Amino acid sequence: MAGVSLKCGDCGALLKSVEEAQEHAELTSHSNFSESTEAVLNLVCSSCGKPCRSKTESDLHTKRTGHTEFVDKTADTVKPISLEVPKVTASESEEAVGASRQAEEMVVPEVDKKLLEELEGMGFSIARATRALHYSGNASLEAAVNWVVEHENDPDIDQMPSVPVNTKVEAPKPSLTPEQLKAKQQELREKARKKKEEEEKRMEKEKEKERIRVGKELLEAKRMEEENERKRIVALRKAEKEEEKRAREKIRQKLEEDKAERRRRLGLPPEDPSTAKPAAPVVEEKKSSLPIRPATKAEQMRECLRSLKQNHKEDDAKVKRAFQTLLTFVGNVARNPDEEKYRKIRLTNQSFQDRVGSFKGGIEFLELCEFERVEGSEFLFLPRDKVDMAVLNSAGSELDSAIKNPFFGVL
Repeated sequence: MAGVSLKCGDCGALLKSVEEAQEHAELTSHSNFSESTEAVLNLVCSSCGKPCRSKTESDLHTKRTGHTEFVDKTADTVKPISLEVPKVTASESEEAVGASRQAEEMVVPEVDKKLLEELEGMGFSIARATRALHYSGNASLEAAVNWVVEHENDPDIDQMPSVPVNTKVEAPKPSLTPEQLKAKQQELREKARKKKEEEEKRMEKEKEKERIRVGKELLEAKRMEEENERKRIVALRKAEKEEEKRAREKIRQKLEEDKAERRRRLGLPPEDPSTAKPAAPVVEEKKSSLPIRPATKAEQMRECLRSLKQNHKEDDAKVKRAFQTLLTFVGNVARNPDEEKYRKIRLTNQSFQDRVGSFKGGIEFLELCEFERVEGSEFLFLPRDKVDMAVLNSAGSELDSAIKNPFFGVL
C-alpha cells in the first residue's frame, strides 16, 4: 500500500504532504522522514466545522468549547504520497526551479514593533505575537489579543508566520501615540470599572432582597409566636373561668346540702323545689357578677406599658426611649438596692419629664414597682424595706419585651 503520510523519525509527527515535512524540518531541524500508511486524521467538529488532526487536538477542542460530536473525514482527504523524485521534462524542471526559488524566498512579515514589544511584555511568545499582529492587520493591541484568544488552539499558533518576499506587504498602521495609548488604556479601565460597579450593584440588590426576605420571615415568626402566646393566655383564662365555675357550683351544692341538713335538724319539712326555683336566677345573676381573679403585678405592668404605647403611638421613638429610661431606673435599683440615689427620683427634673414624666403611664409604672411620692409630691422614693427583687425582675422582663417585641401594644 502506498504511503498516505510522512512520519518524522525524530519526533513521530505525522505530516500530510512534502510541504508540511519541509516546514517541519525548518522549524525543528529534523531530517529523518519516511512514508507511512497511517493517515493524518481529519476530525471535523459538527458544531463549528473546525478540523482536528489528532485525537489529542479534538480532546482539547472539546475541553475548550464543549463540542463533542466530530465527523471523521480522514478517508475523503487521503492521497498517496511519495518521497521518490519524479522524472520531469526540461520545461517542468525550470518551472520547479522557479517555484522552489519562490518557495525559498519566504520571509517573516513586518509588524508594528511597538505593538510587538507590548505583546511580549504581556507574556506572549514572539512567534505568537508576530502571527497575531500579522493576521489582525497590525490594527491594535486589543485586536491582536482577541485574535490570540480565538486561535489559541491552532496547531501552528507558536510557529513564526512567513510570506513570499515579493508579496506586497501593506504598510502597518501607525502605532498609537503615547497620548492615544494612555486614552485607550483609560477607556479600558473605565469600562472595567463600570462593569465592576454594575456587578457590585447587582450583588447588593441580591443581598438586599435576601435581607428583606429574612426580615419578613423573622417578623412572621414573631407574629406567629405572639399569636400563639395570645391564644395560650386566652385558653388559660378560659380554663380558669371553667375551674372557678365548677368551684362555685360545688359551693352552691354544699350550701344547699347544709340548708337541707339544718331544716332536717329543726324538724322543718324539706324545701319545696317549686318555691326554690324562682330564687335560682337571682343567685345565678349574683354569681355572674363575681369579678375574675385579680390581675397579677406583671399583668398590671404589661397593661400599663401597653396603655402608654397606645396613648403615644404617633411617636414610636419617644415611647421606646421612655421604656429604656424606665428599664435604666429599675436596673439601677436591682443592681444597687442599698444606694439611696438610685431609689430617689426628682419629678421636676426636666430630663425625667421629657423622657418619662410627660407620658401618661410612666409614673404609674414606677409606682407599680413600689415607688412612692414623698416631700410634697416632689420626689418618687422607693424605701429600702420595700425593694422586692421579684417585682423588679418582673418589671425588667416586661420592659425588655416591650422594647424588643415589634408587635407589643398592637394587638
